[in-house]
Amino acid sequence: MATEVNLAQLRALVAVADAGGFGAAAAELGVSQSAVSHAVAALERVLGAPVLHRGAPARPTPLGERILPHARTAVASATAVRTIAAHHSGGLTGTVRLAAPTTVCQGLLPGLLRDWRTEHPRLTVRVFEGEDDELGVWLEAGTVDAAVLVDADPVPPGAVALDADSMHALLRRDHPLAGEEGVDVADLEDDDFLLSEGGCERHIRDAYRRAGVRFAPRHRIRDLNTLIGMVHAGVGVSVMPALAQPMLPADCVLVPIRPAAHRTLTLTGPASRPWSPAVTGLLATVHGAPGATGPH
Repeated sequence: MATEVNLAQLRALVAVADAGGFGAAAAELGVSQSAVSHAVAALERVLGAPVLHRGAPARPTPLGERILPHARTAVASATAVRTIAAHHSGGLTGTVRLAAPTTVCQGLLPGLLRDWRTEHPRLTVRVFEGEDDELGVWLEAGTVDAAVLVDADPVPPGAVALDADSMHALLRRDHPLAGEEGVDVADLEDDDFLLSEGGCERHIRDAYRRAGVRFAPRHRIRDLNTLIGMVHAGVGVSVMPALAQPMLPADCVLVPIRPAAHRTLTLTGPASRPWSPAVTGLLATVHGAPGATGPH
């Protein structure tokens, strides 16, 4: 019987905690569900206490919560060692978990994923879609290896600044302002305003403040697709990032707002620990890609 904690046990713990179940963790690791169950059980025997609540979803116990950050670090370090060896012998391999907001997943990541697949064919990038305020937490907790952060402050050393994403008015094509080259936010006062509860709210409020216009949203919508659907149905208008363009139905348009407003997008690894060679390799590819302004 094992008397010491080993990497397979820690990898199983991390996988179950992230996937929320033993079956999903087994699929992620490419092993049988019983192998994952045995690895977690062996870890619990070594530690003398449970690390997971066996429920739906499975979740860490208080002890599991305490050791999970260390388990993530150990798994990430082992992966980095393998990646360094692979890179030394001719190319990046392994998996990078990348988190990004919905609009970035829709409007920016497809091109980056295509470039990365060409540049690093043996490297897998798994995308995790999240809210703006979740991404930094996931990154520093080790849930993901890299993230596209919105308005990062401070910006971690080595991060890559992507093109600024400007704010646009979202209108139906039959709206009187839909054919204009730009829209003054003051001209939207007669419309019911639908506000997305994402990270763009402060940029929208600031644009209204600079225009000297009272900002009074009629509806607050959490889901971006719901908001787009409401504009599509004629319920009102909104303001959102230009990267939302691929999400729009044919009878909706984005028109730049005045005064101009934008959010900054930064592709980075974690600030609190060394980056894996795979993350560094991906960012090096982005340095030469259209839409990137290079490392900070």
